[in-house]
Formats: sequence, C-alpha cells, structure tokens
Amino acid sequence: MMAPQYPHIKLTFARMDRAAALEIAAWCYPPPYDLYNLSEDEETIAYALDPGNNLVAMRDGSAQLVGFCSFGQDGQVTGGDYSQPALDVGMGLHPDLTGRGHGVAYARQVLAYARQVYAPVRFRVTIAAFNQRAQRVWMHCGFHPVQRFRNPDNNREFVVMVSA
Repeated sequence: MMAPQYPHIKLTFARMDRAAALEIAAWCYPPPYDLYNLSEDEETIAYALDPGNNLVAMRDGSAQLVGFCSFGQDGQVTGGDYSQPALDVGMGLHPDLTGRGHGVAYARQVLAYARQVYAPVRFRVTIAAFNQRAQRVWMHCGFHPVQRFRNPDNNREFVVMVSA
C-alpha cells in the first residue's frame, strides 16, 4: 500500500496580531464543527493577543491567513489528565480549508515550527471525540490516543493523543 501524498504547503508563523485575531473570530464553521466558532467580543480578542497563551497566526505563501496554532495550556481541556510531560498543540484552519484532505500538510508544518521554537520531548493534542477528521490528521502525523474524558463544564467527550 502506498503512503498517502499530501500537498506541499509552505506556511509562515507569526505572533497573533489584532487583525488576525479579529479575522479568526469571525470564521464560522458548519455544524457539528461550530463547536470551534469563537466569539468576536473583546475578551476573546484579548485572550488571542496575550503572549502567555502562545497563539500564532499561520499564513500561506501569498500571506493569506489560513489558520492559527497554539502551544501550551491553551490546547488543554478541563477534565483531561495533562500530568505527563508534553507540549500541547492546538490548530485551527480557515473553514474553507477544512475537509479537503490537506490537514496533515498543515499539521506537519505546525509540528516542525514547534520543534524549532520549543524542542519538546513529545507533543499532545486534545480533540473533540466526534471530530474524526482531526483525529485522522494527527494519527497520520504519528499520534495515538491515550485518553478519553468528558469535559465537566459541557459534558462533551474529548480524546487526548500523543506523539510517539
């Protein structure tokens, strides 16, 4: 069986700025992915701009905002066990780019960026259990599930995956 081929996508990464945060907050995902819709209120924008939350804007070769990623506590969900050492990674793509089979190409670039900046021992992602697309992306990147849990705030089920 041949390995899947993924398009070459060259991304640039930069600290989140106000314009990017406002653009991302306006993105609308269709159900059931609307769980990932953000609020356009000032609190959400301030959170995105806080350097302590490690949110990074992702742009393609033509400088178009295509997504964002985060590193650290922002990638954790209440109720999960995060006691093992790992760098938590979050990633979101523009709604028009989701479901097209390119997630692995984006995720690999996010991981390469994180290796350069943070040099972690291992990576970890937390994904809504219904989001099979995202789980497949991270499995193609060498992650495997280690935990399932429910967020006590909203009773949604999540899966924690770690890199090998």
